[in-house]
Amino acid sequence: MLPKEKLARINELAKKAKELGLSQEEAKEQSSLRAEYLRTFRSSMKQTIENVRIYDSEGEEVTPDKVRKIQTNKKLH
Repeated sequence: MLPKEKLARINELAKKAKELGLSQEEAKEQSSLRAEYLRTFRSSMKQTIENVRIYDSEGEEVTPDKVRKIQTNKKLH
């Protein structure tokens, strides 16, 4: 996850963009911060999905084969 300071700056720039507009420099900073946020989010989500195991109500594992292959290749489970 991104540090709180960077998240605060993203929100600050978004608010300023709505109210006053951004300079070219601020727009570039906003774009860069958003890209970093998305990379971090996607990486975190990927790790979560790769580490999950799914069970039905009867206790049988029903993790999709694609996820199982990734887990096996990475020796996660």
